[in-house]
Amino acid sequence: MLHLQTFGELRLTDEAGNSVGYPAKALLTMAYLFTCKGHALTRQEVAAFLWSDAEPDQAGLNLRKLISRIRQIDDSDTAPLQITATSVALRAQRLSVDVQILDKPGLAIKGLKACSDLLQRDFAGNVRSASKAIDNWIAREQRTHRVKLRQILIEAARSAQCADDYRTVSGAALQLLEQDPTDEPVRAMLRGLPGVARPGILPPTGETSNHVIPAEARNENSREPLQQAGSALPRLVLLPPTSQSGVVGLSLAAALIEDVTIELCALRNVSIVAPHTAEQIRRDSDKAAAIARHSISYLLDTRLSGEGLYAQLVYFPTDEIIWATRFPMTAATLPTQRRLIALNLSSSVVDELARREQARLSLEANPQAYHSYLVGASLMGKLTLPHIRRARAAFKEALKYNRDFSPAFTGLARTYTSEWLVTAQGNKELLGLAEQNALKAIERDEVFAGGYRELGVTKLYLGDVDESVASLSHAEDLSPHFADVIYSHADTLVHASRPKEALVKIKKAMSLNPISPDSYLWCAAGASYFLERYDDAMAYVEAMKDKAPAYRIAAASCAMIGDRRRAQFYRQRAETLNPVFDLEKWLSVVPMKEQWQKDLYREGLLKAGF
Repeated sequence: MLHLQTFGELRLTDEAGNSVGYPAKALLTMAYLFTCKGHALTRQEVAAFLWSDAEPDQAGLNLRKLISRIRQIDDSDTAPLQITATSVALRAQRLSVDVQILDKPGLAIKGLKACSDLLQRDFAGNVRSASKAIDNWIAREQRTHRVKLRQILIEAARSAQCADDYRTVSGAALQLLEQDPTDEPVRAMLRGLPGVARPGILPPTGETSNHVIPAEARNENSREPLQQAGSALPRLVLLPPTSQSGVVGLSLAAALIEDVTIELCALRNVSIVAPHTAEQIRRDSDKAAAIARHSISYLLDTRLSGEGLYAQLVYFPTDEIIWATRFPMTAATLPTQRRLIALNLSSSVVDELARREQARLSLEANPQAYHSYLVGASLMGKLTLPHIRRARAAFKEALKYNRDFSPAFTGLARTYTSEWLVTAQGNKELLGLAEQNALKAIERDEVFAGGYRELGVTKLYLGDVDESVASLSHAEDLSPHFADVIYSHADTLVHASRPKEALVKIKKAMSLNPISPDSYLWCAAGASYFLERYDDAMAYVEAMKDKAPAYRIAAASCAMIGDRRRAQFYRQRAETLNPVFDLEKWLSVVPMKEQWQKDLYREGLLKAGF
């Protein structure tokens, strides 16, 4: 007896658990035939399934090559595939298949857990998209699997008696609601589990005991299950918390977040990603790609420290932090924190949905524009001229797909101000282009903080410091937890001769964005320099991955503390990057509101040898 594994990856094993080396297309054929009536098809039908995008003659030739390879492996009467001149059949009696558990799950709760665990893995997960026929078959089978899991859940829920049982039931219910948030019977079942419903979070559901599965959930025929109406809803994921080394209580915090996830399934205008998927996203080495792959709009990122559980709700398409706060994690406050997190999330998401629905729909209608925007945004992580200009090309590409895409205009504005900074030539044309694009961003989305942020930055470099502060203050009012906006506000305060306020603000931005970009550190170094904390300034520069933009401030800081050797090192690096740098010309165009700032900067740069 052989065993065919179809979840996670297609794999055939013998009775000892050893892999049987069949080609991937042969394993796919076995899985497909198992789902077909009679477990048999004509050769033409198999070829059309495996190579539906190819011409029939080519598909037939491909199948003959595959059959030749299969026969070299096993051509006996006990082989899993029976191949004749006209047909291909699966000897189903020779195989067990993992998907069979959905038809015979066994004891109620144990069977539900086994089926739920199976469906946590992707069906035919290692099959790359090869043809429409294969993709459609996989999607069809996945829908069938969810229908069966739903039936098993409804039957098993009646026998749930203890905490472990309730956790199994809630986990399966969350799996189904993640795919179809409109499934009211399953939602009602989840609300009926002990400890789930809470006043003020869940809408009234009538006289229902927390320990009784509501009648509407027990009636599996109360509506057609698993409609696709919820597929267009925005998705929210609550990522399991991370922690600093040595901090205890991570498992408790993770359980709290999972509990809140169940609470939030009461929301009908957002799809909640199930905890298992959230765990996989957290572990993914490329978290941003995983979030984009799952079409997630909002994410709750959490970190546990000795001060409690820090949580921030992020709008992923623009990386905007909607709110951020810290919750104590003492035993006495846990029930309160559970309620507060759920209330904060539900009210914030509802408000944001109303505010951003049009923008979200626009993103989904123009995926190529969004992709190009993300390419540009990733390139702006490095403040070098080649990266800046490649990012500019990507933002322009985004506007070809969607000419009213506000974030692309903000990106363009940023490329022009960044180039102005890096080249240090005082090119006013660059600033004019930056201002034009910032105003276009605001015109197309007046509630998006990014446009006002770029306008504020541009106004700063144009020398209008007061107008810059006003624009950035408005941006921060629109999005008080948007770390990049706070950073830009801090940078402007440095130039407004308010370095003490700037340092406080840039530290706030760093707390919201702990793995801080180099630009944050550069800003902190500048604020520290003008507070005459030269050692602190150097510490921030040393923390930068790419120190090139900060070579001048580093040289000046070292010179002011008498470290001539290091000052010379950084000056030479700066001159290599910009051999035509003119100190007085640069100081004449760098906006600094009060003369003492220019005098202090000039002193440091002259001592460094500029």
